[in-house]
Amino acid sequence: MQSQPNAEFFSPSGPEGKRLAWLGHTGAAPTIVFLGGYRSDMRGTKAERLSATCAKAGLGFLRFDYCGHGESSGQFADLTISDWLEDAADIVSARTEGPLLLVGSSMGGWIALLLAQRMRARMAGMLLLAPAPDFTKRLVEPSLTAAECRDLARQGYIERASAYAPEPTVYTKRLLDDGLSQCVLDGPVETGCPVHIIQGMRDPDVPYTHALELVSHLPGDGVTLTLVADGDHRLSREEDLHRMDAAVLDLAAGKARG
Repeated sequence: MQSQPNAEFFSPSGPEGKRLAWLGHTGAAPTIVFLGGYRSDMRGTKAERLSATCAKAGLGFLRFDYCGHGESSGQFADLTISDWLEDAADIVSARTEGPLLLVGSSMGGWIALLLAQRMRARMAGMLLLAPAPDFTKRLVEPSLTAAECRDLARQGYIERASAYAPEPTVYTKRLLDDGLSQCVLDGPVETGCPVHIIQGMRDPDVPYTHALELVSHLPGDGVTLTLVADGDHRLSREEDLHRMDAAVLDLAAGKARG
């Protein structure tokens, strides 16, 4: 079995002791930046595959763990969308130069859309995989039960069984409140670059109608939506990974598919 590379660490200015774990390699522009999902880490199937694909194509690549995720510092339950956006901005600013192609998976799609607004002059393209922008407001809050609302008010968090890990998924009141300040679907979403969205129609976590709504908010910078009839949320089967590779390489070459 091939050994895993050791993570490198970056300590941005700000909270003392903050350390962001990252992996990557230099190469031709645009640099591909993988932005993971809620409770995911940079050593997942899609990130590993994309690293290999970019290395083979000679493209620069960066992946990292948000604070509270994977090998980075911080306590997950203490952090919010705003915190993870700052993590992304810090590591991308420090470890990349020139044009960027952001690949956002699930919550990473939300982070990608927010980051693009800050770095619009550098944006060359964006690939969103089962993107979950505004998921706190539009997916979590509407599904809260009366008992969960009481738990949020009383203890400041709720726990739900996870289909992806033995530990429950935690949603904090701080996360939900902060999410309201970072919503992108309340108006036009400016990216300044072509966007390709890949969405499974059997996704139990982010319904494909959420992707349709996102498309309606994206202006005319060139938007491609690929609906995968039997695709789930992970989009990690070989055919899904092949589709991801092709989309990234097309965007990097400046020929996003219509």
